[in-house]
Amino acid sequence: MSDVAQKKSRRSMIMVIGAFILPIVLAKLALTQNWLEYGVTNKGTLFENELTLEKLGLEEPALQKSWLVIYSLPAQCGAHCEQTLLSVNNSYIALGKEMPRVKRVALSPNPLSQQQTKKLTDNSWTIITTPSQVRNILPEPQVLVVDPLGNVILSHKPPVNDDDQAMFGKEILADMKKLLKYSRVG
Repeated sequence: MSDVAQKKSRRSMIMVIGAFILPIVLAKLALTQNWLEYGVTNKGTLFENELTLEKLGLEEPALQKSWLVIYSLPAQCGAHCEQTLLSVNNSYIALGKEMPRVKRVALSPNPLSQQQTKKLTDNSWTIITTPSQVRNILPEPQVLVVDPLGNVILSHKPPVNDDDQAMFGKEILADMKKLLKYSRVG
């Protein structure tokens, strides 16, 4: 074999070995250097401790046997709060054929204005006065996702800016679609 053919053969062999080894080395680096998030598929925050509707003081029969999206409203429901309600409502509507499996609940610490109450009841929201247990356990406004067995699964913090409301609604929608897709209850 001539020197030129031998160099060409070695170069081909190195390229073939590199084609197999390079992806393995990159994968190992990605794992050791934490370039990727591990197993995070939900957009909201998972509850690590057991939290149920019973512990929150929400034992109403209307809330049983279906998925719930509960928005714990701030003390005063201003324009930002109404935008969050609209985002949650739009996420509910985007569920399409899965809508009958889900109920929307607004927990209000103070009475809402007549206009706000009418808007919510026209959209089939269930309005409940916030029980004291909810105020103690969840002092900040947030959106909770509850399964049909009464377990609080996820929490979503409402965005600070109105510009982030669309993304907030999409996150709730993504979580709900995934839960409803894999759930056999409710």
